[in-house]
Amino acid sequence: MQDPSGWIQAPRVAAGPRGREKSFVRVSGVNTGRLGAGYLRGSAVLGTPFTCDFEDSDCGWQDVGTSTYGWVRGRASLAAWGEGPHSDHTMGTDLGWFLATTSPPAKTTATAWLRSPEMREAAATCEIRTWYHLSGSCESTQGLNQTEQPVLRLAVALKDEVVGLWQSPERSSEGWHQLVAYPGRITEQFQLIFSLTQPPTCGAEVALDDIMFRNCGLSEVEQQVCEAQESRCHRGSCLAHHRFCDGTDDCGDSSDEDVAQCENVTHCSFDHDLCGWEEVAGQPVWGRNTSLNLGTSYGIPTRDHSNNSRAGFFLHLGSGSTAQAGSTAQLSSPTFQATNSCSLVLYCHLHGSATSKLSIFYVTNFTKHLMRERMGDLGSCWVRERVDFNSTDPFKVLIEGVAGSGGTVAIDDLILSQGCVKEQEEPVVMLPSQAGASPCTADEMACDSGDCIAAELACDFADTCADGSDEKRCGTTTFESGAAGWHDVSVGRLRWGLEKVTESDSFLTGTFLALQTGEGQMVGPAKARTPPLGPSGPACTMEMSYHIHSDTQGFLAISVTDHTTGTTQLAWQTQGRGNTTRGRVHVPLGERSRPFQVELLALVDLQGLESVGVDNVTFEQCYLDVVLPTAAELSCNFETGMCGWYQDLSSDFKWVHSTGQGQGSDHTTGSGYFLSVDPSVPWSHGQRAQLLTSHQEPATAPRCLSFWYRLAGPQIGTLNLKLWLEGGEEVVLWTHRGTQGSIWHRAWATLPTTGQQRYQVRTRPPMSLAPARHGVSDTAAWEQVAFEVLHDGFLGDVGLDDITVTAGPCGAELSCTFEVESCGLAASGKGTWQRQSNGTGTTAGPVADHTTGTATGHYMVVNTGRVLLPAGQTAALTSQSYQPSVSAQCLAFWYQLSTGTPGSLRVFVEQSRVKRKVLSMSTMEGSNWHRSHFTIQPDGEWQVVFEAVGAGGDHGYIALDDLHVSDGACPEPASCDFEQDTCGWSSPSDPRLHSFAWGWKSGITLAKYPGPEQDHSLGTRNGHYMHFDTSVLGARGTSALLESPPLPAATDSCLRFWYHMDIPEYLSSGELQVTLQGAAGQRTVWSVAGHRSRGWQGAVVPVQSPSEFQISFEITTRRWPMEGTVALDDIMYSPGVGCHSSPENPVEEKPSGNFVAEVVLSLLVALLIVGLVASGGWYCLKQRGVASRTPTESNSPQGFDNITFRDDKVIISPREGDES
Repeated sequence: MQDPSGWIQAPRVAAGPRGREKSFVRVSGVNTGRLGAGYLRGSAVLGTPFTCDFEDSDCGWQDVGTSTYGWVRGRASLAAWGEGPHSDHTMGTDLGWFLATTSPPAKTTATAWLRSPEMREAAATCEIRTWYHLSGSCESTQGLNQTEQPVLRLAVALKDEVVGLWQSPERSSEGWHQLVAYPGRITEQFQLIFSLTQPPTCGAEVALDDIMFRNCGLSEVEQQVCEAQESRCHRGSCLAHHRFCDGTDDCGDSSDEDVAQCENVTHCSFDHDLCGWEEVAGQPVWGRNTSLNLGTSYGIPTRDHSNNSRAGFFLHLGSGSTAQAGSTAQLSSPTFQATNSCSLVLYCHLHGSATSKLSIFYVTNFTKHLMRERMGDLGSCWVRERVDFNSTDPFKVLIEGVAGSGGTVAIDDLILSQGCVKEQEEPVVMLPSQAGASPCTADEMACDSGDCIAAELACDFADTCADGSDEKRCGTTTFESGAAGWHDVSVGRLRWGLEKVTESDSFLTGTFLALQTGEGQMVGPAKARTPPLGPSGPACTMEMSYHIHSDTQGFLAISVTDHTTGTTQLAWQTQGRGNTTRGRVHVPLGERSRPFQVELLALVDLQGLESVGVDNVTFEQCYLDVVLPTAAELSCNFETGMCGWYQDLSSDFKWVHSTGQGQGSDHTTGSGYFLSVDPSVPWSHGQRAQLLTSHQEPATAPRCLSFWYRLAGPQIGTLNLKLWLEGGEEVVLWTHRGTQGSIWHRAWATLPTTGQQRYQVRTRPPMSLAPARHGVSDTAAWEQVAFEVLHDGFLGDVGLDDITVTAGPCGAELSCTFEVESCGLAASGKGTWQRQSNGTGTTAGPVADHTTGTATGHYMVVNTGRVLLPAGQTAALTSQSYQPSVSAQCLAFWYQLSTGTPGSLRVFVEQSRVKRKVLSMSTMEGSNWHRSHFTIQPDGEWQVVFEAVGAGGDHGYIALDDLHVSDGACPEPASCDFEQDTCGWSSPSDPRLHSFAWGWKSGITLAKYPGPEQDHSLGTRNGHYMHFDTSVLGARGTSALLESPPLPAATDSCLRFWYHMDIPEYLSSGELQVTLQGAAGQRTVWSVAGHRSRGWQGAVVPVQSPSEFQISFEITTRRWPMEGTVALDDIMYSPGVGCHSSPENPVEEKPSGNFVAEVVLSLLVALLIVGLVASGGWYCLKQRGVASRTPTESNSPQGFDNITFRDDKVIISPREGDES
């Protein structure tokens, strides 16, 4: 439910039993409480707050909606990319839990409600921090106002009303963002309520994680020993004198705000009038108002400070149509007598704009003296400020407010101390006249010369004003002439301010920016920000000198923030070390869009003589069009650096210049450097990483970019190569999805001609699957190239090495998925082959492609209906010429024919204008993708021609996908030694199966991907096999599948393979199964339980199927965790040849690794034993004669001990001598 003002009227639910109430108690500076499971995880920064990370339970949070739209506890859904978070916030993987909204109704505005357990009270310092993830989008909302965008709100439900604390920004970006809310002092029972409201056209989803309560507990009732500047509360705790009678219940029992004690202060809450304060004539003016009247627009206070109520009054200044943004409103006090003991406490609220400002002056004889200034966005909270006045003349207090665009400024609870005595005679202090109206408009800034420039050109690292004044107050400073745009945005008891150096320091000189005691009521780090900056270029770096003297709990950090989207990214930090640390730091900022702000954060104990200082700040090479010396160096082996490539530091995580780190060696030398991305590292909470080039000059001729890549791991996802053009246009040049094994592969892509365009190259791992454009514009002025990784999960890694750019287009592509383009295949004939996906196609075709297994994947298809392809007519698709590199090559592809009368597919190989038919197919069983391959023995260049022939049917189609040319002859169908490729064996890509992909690797030891040290085919570490690490099963998924291509019906056929298991006995809860899947269903024909095995073991499985089928190897587990590895090699499928008729049954066990040494040692011991018993044994045999052999050999396959294979089951035969 929602009242007309927009704020929350939560569904009323009867309070739970008193045992469920949560109380905050502060013990020795640490917050604890009687809370359920999930609340007890600690914080290393600000003590131990109440925290719910939802890993163990929902911690008492409940969905209280009245419809099916609501909240549930869940984990990342890998089945729905872009719908909800790809990981939780706590663990940063798809293993972690969070709360999320369910799918909303499609045709009505809906609100999902989430309510906390009941809590008893909260201290004035209480801080609530939560991480939220807002995903999805609305349909076009042109002409619609902001209330028709999805809004996430946090409110506190009190006995009499629901009071808003926070709401999401009008703009948002993908990823986890932190929500910070301050409920203020609450003396009664309360509950927190999250709500997500969205209009019918939206499909937004919200997830919440890591809900924390910091500094919410009251001090224990005990008699403390107070210091000279403190007084005792009734509870026994001590409080600084200047915190008494300041409008906040700091004691927790209101004894510091006792009416009798505070009768001599003058307190104006604006609940009735202005209390003698006067609005200075002019525009704009301060308006006395309430949150109920002002509504719920972003930036507007959600309640007053005096009463913590929507009905309470305060003074407000907005930037709407009635008040020009950037104009100054003034509020003046009565005239006060000269004094040195007058102080003013007030509460200010600056939110919604990075350029809002509040200034406090005292005025004598037409002269303004600035005492305190707050600037920027302080958040949705009331912040305490205190100013002491010392004047030898009568004076007035003058409060000025400037509301930046989209923001508001508000003040409440003006409290004047006893020393502020009104002048009884006629006023003798006159205010100075306001400056004349600026010649510049609200969206302009004035240069010092008086010229006007667009406001967005200020602080863009390039002089626009003739006098350069637009870049003077942008953060570069020695602090000798002021803060140069740095402004304090702290809300707690620490703040940043300017100080003079008092002792010799080689890094801090003259005036510097220092950590000081603040006047805010909260507890937390001090923050200072630059004005909005940017855009910046790729080489942009911030440099500064610093000094920190602190214990290990203190820190100094630099972050980059965008207040319009709520995004903050840590760029650098240093911890206290118990002594003084000084230095000069270089912090890369990289290429960023405007507006961004650099933020300084620090937290130390100033009472313990600790300190932090910053000086000599500069921003280097930040101009957007700075050209680096290496900018044009796209060819790179990464042995000595990054060449012309650089990190996009606004990404969620980074490409690492590495030498393997357990993932394998580089491609160049086997021991050198390459670039890698690992989504599993602790800081990889987001979905995106980018590797960029500088803006490139126009390309007047096509060029070929080749590179070596590695896609490994059971969840790794997609690697893309993209071209980015000025204006945001995007062209996909190359893509591959799914694990390609821990093996280097080579790929090529042609960089197209761009005429007068410059371009930029960028490499980007994990981000959302947004549709890309595939045409090249001729209007952009530059372009980039990008390698982009879209991770499906957090198990895997990506490698990149040996990038080379050569003149001219690339040749025929040896591997084509049709995800990007038609790979040079040319269509001709009557019908028309076209590249499409099921989701966007214009003709009938497969429901999903073969590459990705989704409706968004692409393939080539031709409509064979008689209207478009009459009977007997052909539609041809011809490849580019392939250059033979060896005497035999294997051409493989996947095809699909529709049911009914699809016509026929004919495949030809053309050499020297002579065509040879290698395949003709007019029907196929089922509607699945089928694989075909054949060996080419070229004597020169060759091409492949696919022909679709019409058969006169009403409807029909023929489709192609995943064309691949490899060196060497093709193996038999479903047979593979895995040395060249995986021969069509693959893991299903359908995420709804909740299964994981098998890997492909050699025996070279990889810490991240364990497996046998030798393959079976070659018996060396350089041989290859399929493998799977079973430790990922259980919590993340249920099984790991490896499937053959579809095979024709079979009778009396045989499957032989070698497997390797290395699973500790106490964790052997899983098994390896062989199943046959066909139209009639699925049946298991062989299985073996997980066990410790140190060698390759052979298996023989009879295969029969009355219809088309697939062979699957599946690893399953019955409990979690399961540790160990399973490997497969030398799969041989023999159709029509029974297992009994072949002498090639696997019989031996191939040892590997340390098992060899153990075998040698065992043999030596055995030889010794044999020597001791030889003479006695020989004598016994002579006396008894040689025992006769068994009449016939056992029917059990040799080499398999006591295992007998019977069609669809495994029988363990008792050994001779075993008890029955």
